[in-house]
Amino acid sequence: MEIDKERQKKARAYARKRRHVTLINMGGVSAGLLIILITRWDAGLRDLVRAGTRIGWVSHTLPFLQWQPLAGWYPWQILLYFLAIILFYQLLATPALVYGSFILPRRYGISIQTLSGWISDVGKNFVLNLGLEAAAISLIYGLLALQPQWWWLWTALAMLFFSVVMANLAPILIFPLFYKFKPLPAGKLTERLIKLAASADTRVQGVFTMQMSNKTTATNAALMGLGNTRRIVLGDTMTDRYSEDEIEVVLAHELGHHVHHDIWKMIVSQSILTLGGLYLANLALHQAVEQQGHYQSLTDPATLPFFFLLTALFSLIVMPVGNIYSRHMEYQADEYALQMTQKVDAFKSAMRRLANQNLTEISPSPLVEFLFHSHPSVKRRLQHADTFAEKRYSSLKASLNMPRRVAVSSSEPPGIVNNGSSTPRSAH
Repeated sequence: MEIDKERQKKARAYARKRRHVTLINMGGVSAGLLIILITRWDAGLRDLVRAGTRIGWVSHTLPFLQWQPLAGWYPWQILLYFLAIILFYQLLATPALVYGSFILPRRYGISIQTLSGWISDVGKNFVLNLGLEAAAISLIYGLLALQPQWWWLWTALAMLFFSVVMANLAPILIFPLFYKFKPLPAGKLTERLIKLAASADTRVQGVFTMQMSNKTTATNAALMGLGNTRRIVLGDTMTDRYSEDEIEVVLAHELGHHVHHDIWKMIVSQSILTLGGLYLANLALHQAVEQQGHYQSLTDPATLPFFFLLTALFSLIVMPVGNIYSRHMEYQADEYALQMTQKVDAFKSAMRRLANQNLTEISPSPLVEFLFHSHPSVKRRLQHADTFAEKRYSSLKASLNMPRRVAVSSSEPPGIVNNGSSTPRSAH
């Protein structure tokens, strides 16, 4: 399998347009938040929400909207404010969402999903994220009211716990909402992959296929879950066109993440970054409330746009740092796959086939790779495989050329070289 030059032309154009959509979306949302802050619509929306909850029939029908566990903390009003901000965000982001995740992938032949199917997935994703984000906001502002100096630490610990729980439950609760899974039929490939996992001291609940073919022409494979939910997952767009050797090296890469404890490393590293971001947000919020007097209190709903902008800016700044660490882990997983299987040709063939199928740009600019890519470029991964092969060849050549010594006998003086011995020492 070689790189398809025509598909590479499409891949470069596709990657460029996706970056443009991402940057426009990020810029539009950031500009929207800045406008809210500069024009003081943040305070105006707060006043509107509070006035709405005091309307006679509203306060009579929905009295819980006035619930105030602590002075200045109105949990339900914060959620109403949050909902208004989210709807504003969706209004700004919808054009980029439609173009970037539906029109553009279909134009380049990556997506084959129907409009109704796409709307269904977007809707489920929106509802799921809305629920999780609402719970997170409720937690954060509850801690701001109860622990105004240490809320950032407790929030980071809660998010760490949530990350671990979700890593365990996602394969059985989240992913099935979007894809159908079924066990890979018993046979040579299944046995081979189970054996491969066992050789890496990895217990899995089985090998499953993920139905991707009704949505995309791209493919993927993963080792999903933690503990009792860990399983091998192959896209059905992989099992029908990749050789068993290619599938084996792809899975060996995923097993490399497990052997190196990369899931835990990623959870911990992300938690550390989150902790740092929340601490900086804590300083900025206290400054804005206590020194600048921009808000009535730390739990003022009007602080939400300010908080969102702070977290967005911090995420943008640290994204390259997270990507550097991620690329390092991916490099190590590639090395593990090559060491474990010794199948350099299958590794290179799988990388090329993935690039062709997924319309992946094999050699992005160094700046783009540094800023946006969580994986090494395909070109670097192929070079890694070539370097591995050269080292293996050099090591083998050196071993074959190494003089071999035999045990001292009465007919040979100590230390004599015997290159013709048929019983080389075990060290060789």
